[in-house]
Amino acid sequence: MNIKTELCGLPLDNPIIPASGTFGFGQEYKDFYDLNILGSISIKGTTREARFGNPTPRIAECKAGMLNAVGLQNPGVKAVVDIELPELKKIYLKPIVANVCGFSLDEYVEVAQLMSEVENVGWIELNVSCPNVKHGGMSFGTDACCAAEVTSAVKAVSKKPVIVKLSPNVTDITEIALACQEAGADGLCLINTLLGMRLDLKNRKPLLANVTGGFSGDAVFPIALRMIYQTAKVCKIPIIGCGGVSTARDVIEMMMAGASAVQVGSANLINPFASKEIIEAMPKEMKKLGIQNLTDIIGVAL
Repeated sequence: MNIKTELCGLPLDNPIIPASGTFGFGQEYKDFYDLNILGSISIKGTTREARFGNPTPRIAECKAGMLNAVGLQNPGVKAVVDIELPELKKIYLKPIVANVCGFSLDEYVEVAQLMSEVENVGWIELNVSCPNVKHGGMSFGTDACCAAEVTSAVKAVSKKPVIVKLSPNVTDITEIALACQEAGADGLCLINTLLGMRLDLKNRKPLLANVTGGFSGDAVFPIALRMIYQTAKVCKIPIIGCGGVSTARDVIEMMMAGASAVQVGSANLINPFASKEIIEAMPKEMKKLGIQNLTDIIGVAL
């Protein structure tokens, strides 16, 4: 069984990429298994300045999922470029996905430009869809004109393919996707988390200090699949599927809907071996379904 695929012209040994925010900068998982089994790694979302993130509590459990309002905690782009990525390169030999965040157009451009100059960065993942920060993140990804503007600006400075991570918190995902494609995006990643909240029944107040957070986990899979399918019908650029993936069958389903690669998110937080186990299960599931080459099924449901 051939589980290889490609993303924006770059080869992947398999389609599995741990999603940004669920795998740190790789160091947290290096003692569990050899990370080189992974197709790639999407590193923690990075901003220009270091961020502590949102106040606690910022994680809440839900039925079939979880809420997070971490708020892009990261050491800032200089520390990522100078320390985190060189350290990751010692243990992971393949190109990685650099998740770029910002609170202004200029910040997106600066962070993306710095990241794109790093040797082991293969793709820029433009995060215009984080629901857990004010005055940035999702505000760029819920308006087609804003999404196109930031995509175009980053494309102008990036030396690496630019993949735009889209928000599901919109009326029509295809409008945003088409705007990004027309602005020069090399690929799309969907979906990011859905906006949700929980209440503390004893205190009768929101459980998260941020009030709302991003909902992820098994429950969002059908929504992610629907949006991938809709987007693949109208866009010609590659798609990374993301949202509620926890099994090899989920991966195959997303690829049939139009994804060329698939990110695994919350499952990594529940089981640190999740991505490894999904990769190892792929050939068996492909054999059951009569699939010889994984690339043959991309978009077959369309």
